[in-house]
Amino acid sequence: MAKKTANDDLLAPVTLAVGQEDLLLDRAVREVVAAAKAADADTDVRDLSSDQLQPGTLAELTSPSLFAERKVVVVRNAQDLSADTIKDVKAYLGAPAEEITLVLVHAGGAKGKGLLDAARKAGAREVACPRMTKPAERLAFVRGEFRALGRSATPEACQALVDAIGSDLRELASAAAQLVADVEGTIDEAVVGRYYTGRAEASSFEVADRAVEGRAAEALEALRWSLSTGVAPVLITSALAQGVRAIGKLSSARGGRPADLARELGMPPWKIDRVRQQMRGWTPDGIAVALRAVAEADAGVKGGGDDPEYALEKAVVTIARAARSRRG
Repeated sequence: MAKKTANDDLLAPVTLAVGQEDLLLDRAVREVVAAAKAADADTDVRDLSSDQLQPGTLAELTSPSLFAERKVVVVRNAQDLSADTIKDVKAYLGAPAEEITLVLVHAGGAKGKGLLDAARKAGAREVACPRMTKPAERLAFVRGEFRALGRSATPEACQALVDAIGSDLRELASAAAQLVADVEGTIDEAVVGRYYTGRAEASSFEVADRAVEGRAAEALEALRWSLSTGVAPVLITSALAQGVRAIGKLSSARGGRPADLARELGMPPWKIDRVRQQMRGWTPDGIAVALRAVAEADAGVKGGGDDPEYALEKAVVTIARAARSRRG
């Protein structure tokens, strides 16, 4: 989620939206515009690209109006402003006009840093919108989306949505909103699966989950369906590898609470509980067999074999049998 400074007045004279996550940048702008229009429905909004803000343009836009109208001036890609225009903006920061909110959208980084520093020194309200590159950040984003929409979603559902949609925040936000609009009550993993089972990542992990649980027939059915819908074989081998490795990590870890193990193994606590259930039939020898099967399948789908589908089917059956080695 975007992080704001202590000055959280949406109608502050100057707002900085800093970062490279487009969805968060757009939301930061929309929040200011919405607040301005709530204060004055006739607010004039000027949304400009950096090349549209030429020397002298800001002075024209912020000059006193006979009607004393409220105005929001948004400058996109402020890091790309010309040197002369930056001088204009810096001068404006020293004496901002009343009833006008200036929003500077800046990518951060070294380019245009002087403008950032000047705005911060002038006391601008700042909204940090960094790109979310880590799975944990995207998971926190999804949780925040459901909270903001006033709905409850289980940790498993949030993770399943991230697994299904991927890294695009706009798609994640849209998916969360769609689920909230369509589903009553708590949103759980089963609901996410019904809506997004056709996504590559979701179907890949479905294959892996069924295989490591020893459910060979269901794993093969999920595999064939995934391949028929165009899922890349390499995504399936990746999911199989993750599933087997998770069992190997947990089986070799010392006992403890899920939260402690989560920190030690780098997994969310809910996943610790799931893997504990999945590993009941596994033995150390079974894990070794499964890892070899994954390696062989990986080689098979990357050109080492004539039939990638057969390589995957063989791996799925081998893993499912290995998952039942303690019971065999």
